[in-house]
Amino acid sequence: MEVFTSVVSLRSYLQSQRALHHSIGLVPTMGALHEGHVSLIQTAVSENDIVVCSIFVNPVQFNNPDDLAKYPRTEEADLKILEQAGCSAAFVPSVTEMYPSTPKTTFNFGPVETVMEGKSRPGHFSGVGIVVARLFHIAQPDHAYFGQKDLQQVSVIRQLVTDLAFPVQLVVCPTVRETDGLAMSSRNRRLNEKQRHLAPKIYEALNRAKEQLQEGISTEEVSRNVADFFAGFPDFHLDYFEVSDAVSLQTIKTVDKKNKTALCIAIYLGEVRLIDNVVF
Repeated sequence: MEVFTSVVSLRSYLQSQRALHHSIGLVPTMGALHEGHVSLIQTAVSENDIVVCSIFVNPVQFNNPDDLAKYPRTEEADLKILEQAGCSAAFVPSVTEMYPSTPKTTFNFGPVETVMEGKSRPGHFSGVGIVVARLFHIAQPDHAYFGQKDLQQVSVIRQLVTDLAFPVQLVVCPTVRETDGLAMSSRNRRLNEKQRHLAPKIYEALNRAKEQLQEGISTEEVSRNVADFFAGFPDFHLDYFEVSDAVSLQTIKTVDKKNKTALCIAIYLGEVRLIDNVVF
């Protein structure tokens, strides 16, 4: 596996590979890799000749400096994981390499960024759009791989690709979970033993909500039930729970069985903010 820290060297490598008619898959990450990332890489490896994985903690998508400072950084271990997963190249740029000057461009993704994560983290998706657009320009991939756990991020990037006509196909892979149901996340390693024991309650609450909606219980009552459920566990602090259309991600009042519904949640467990979703 090749490791690149500069844009110029990565571009040169990929241009030489494309000259050999090799297809390129891109897996953007912020490091602290886990089995969820590995599944993305393995899917990319199975569908492309060359797979590039970026490891970059993107400062412009954090509106909380504390969260940025505490984000886990495990580069040495990450590179070993990438090599074992069959990755062709790792791109590990510094902040100054990715942003020679502070980005002044901002993105407005319309209604999709005014709800859930966008509402809770103003400016977050503009920062996501900037870094993903830069990675697409640098790597010029044929395919880019993202996990369903970040459902709203996927919607934003899909809009970015459509609006800016990036010649890349997005591949959305299923959420990978621990055996107890907890969605794999780099933030999980910040949980203490007690919190890690409680964390599967998030997936339990989502599945309860799904079952209740399928039984015909109203979205308002289901939302109250979710809030009441977590009220019984003082270590949790619910940021939001939304019943949304799975495509537009706009809140819905009635579940239409003809369309896909997304149940999306963001919740603090101690100081650690976790997100998850279930689509049905």
